[in-house]
Amino acid sequence: MTRGLRKFVLTAHVTFTIGWLGAVVTFLVLAIDGLTSQDVQRVSAAYIAMELITRYVIVPLSFAPLVTGPVLSLGTPWGLFRHYWILAKLVITILCTIIMQAHMQPIIHLASAAANTTIFNAELHKMQIQMVIASGAALVALLVATTLAVYKPRGMTSYGWHKQYEERTVPPDADTTT
Repeated sequence: MTRGLRKFVLTAHVTFTIGWLGAVVTFLVLAIDGLTSQDVQRVSAAYIAMELITRYVIVPLSFAPLVTGPVLSLGTPWGLFRHYWILAKLVITILCTIIMQAHMQPIIHLASAAANTTIFNAELHKMQIQMVIASGAALVALLVATTLAVYKPRGMTSYGWHKQYEERTVPPDADTTT
């Protein structure tokens, strides 16, 4: 990967990831407000906004790092399978995306209920609590992934050790086809 292309992919990856993090923070604030507010209009607005943010911001931003992250790692000396921290970030991103998709139905249900009623029953209250817990957990997971990206803790996979050994023992201009 050329330096310019690597910087472009890195910029896109950081932008998508930080955008996702910001959208999750916004979602969490709305979820807490929707759970704790006594103002019916405010609660309705919160859940309608949460559905819009999820559908048009969080969903697209959750898939973007699944593309830019592996492309970036494969185009750098870090590699995709060489270091545990990169694999951990990939797993966190995949899990957050899958879990977020699983929460789409409750989000849509809460937004629909907020638009059509002024009273939230016990079932809806459980969903309200679920939204606070899920978005709080997503925030923690994304902060862990960000921390891993910044600190890049030591620890290579066995594949990484093998590749590192190969790079040290084979001269760069040696013909590896024979």
